[in-house]
Amino acid sequence: MRAAGRGNGPAGRTSGTRLTRRGRFVAWSAGVSAVLVLGAGGAGAWIWYDLNDNITSAEVDDKLGGDRPQNLSPGSKNIMVVGSDSRDGANAKYGKDLTTMQSDTLMVLHIPADRKWASVVSFPRDSWVEIPGCEKGDGTSSSSHHFKINEAFAIGGSNGKVGEAAACTIKTVEANTGLRIDHFMTVDFSGFKGMVDALEGIEVCPKQAIHDEKAHLDLEAGCQTVKGEKALGYVRTRYSVGDGSDIGRIGRQQEFMDALAKKAKSKLTSPDAMYGFLQSVTKSLTTDPDMAGIKPLYGLADELKGIPSDRLSFLTVPNYGRVADQPTDKANVVWQYPQAADLFTSLAKDKEVTKAQLDASKKNVVYASSVRVQVLNGTGVSGRAAAVAEKLKKAGYTVIGTGNAPGTVARTTVTYPSGLESKAAVLASRLPNLRPTADGSAAAGVVTLVVGPELKVEDVA
Repeated sequence: MRAAGRGNGPAGRTSGTRLTRRGRFVAWSAGVSAVLVLGAGGAGAWIWYDLNDNITSAEVDDKLGGDRPQNLSPGSKNIMVVGSDSRDGANAKYGKDLTTMQSDTLMVLHIPADRKWASVVSFPRDSWVEIPGCEKGDGTSSSSHHFKINEAFAIGGSNGKVGEAAACTIKTVEANTGLRIDHFMTVDFSGFKGMVDALEGIEVCPKQAIHDEKAHLDLEAGCQTVKGEKALGYVRTRYSVGDGSDIGRIGRQQEFMDALAKKAKSKLTSPDAMYGFLQSVTKSLTTDPDMAGIKPLYGLADELKGIPSDRLSFLTVPNYGRVADQPTDKANVVWQYPQAADLFTSLAKDKEVTKAQLDASKKNVVYASSVRVQVLNGTGVSGRAAAVAEKLKKAGYTVIGTGNAPGTVARTTVTYPSGLESKAAVLASRLPNLRPTADGSAAAGVVTLVVGPELKVEDVA
């Protein structure tokens, strides 16, 4: 991303829109769907020239700082896609209690260097993560703390500007995944209904009737075509269908996204339908300057068009209810380790991960609270063990004690007695570039972390 004002090609307008919102929606699907549609059949470039000025540009590079992950696979791209919507006008009925921007859906599109596959990774909005300090747009900054991942957008966007909101979200995603975000797109909720209506609706097949007052939805069971408010309600509904979780909603949103993209592809020969669809998409789109405009978006579509549909994987970060680690928290989820770390590492190194592979790896859940760990200071610097132990406690681990190692060490180590291989692997995956080793003389039931000089407290996930 460049710290410049405009994108390639004819200029997009700069961001200045003030937004307030509180919604559950799948507008995030539109940005990716749009480029997939363009790439699939080569929608005329003239359309993009006509619609180019609809796209908003927002600068973020100057808000991200210098301590960012490296791109370990030159040529690959990580594009963050965020949902954002307004509660002004007709959308006010969905909630007027919040005055800051927030995101309920968040994903990263990974495009590998060879362009032979791609992965779309969804982040549950209730993910309990560390939110780094961010600029708030009013001259002040927030402090680092743990909360739901969607709060990052609200903190950065407290002044109503998309650039600051996106920057804080990028910092949060990078800090918690180790992935470098190369570009971002935000798609505004206001355009979602227009996209669906331009395609004359999308077919959904709920197995049970849905009656959700919060989503303003009454839908009978069985296959039917939805558009307008019903389409919006279907992708927003959460508590009145399935298990009521955000995870279930992500699954429905991903299915809707797939149907939306397929329907759009089928309308490539209908100029009116495609023009209306792309009008709604582009008016709802804000990107970093390098992505704003016809040339970069059409170029992205051209890169995606050669990827077979069976090599496009829709993934969700492995997770479990935080209640397993914190009995009083029944509202949030935490990421499942080492599976989440393995996913992020694979993408960072440009290695394909399929949904089947990820689902198979998620079967053996090791709760952080079940890992009993002692933290020893091997640096000779006072307080290092206590600081690391505090981070681990916040992440849900059971720290049974801290102390000094027998002597200083060259590097951080994680050791474990027989039978604790999986628990040691969970702990090690939260630390950079570390593999646990067995120790036949270790105390039973306890994993030992010896903090070395290279381990920074902020590196503990």
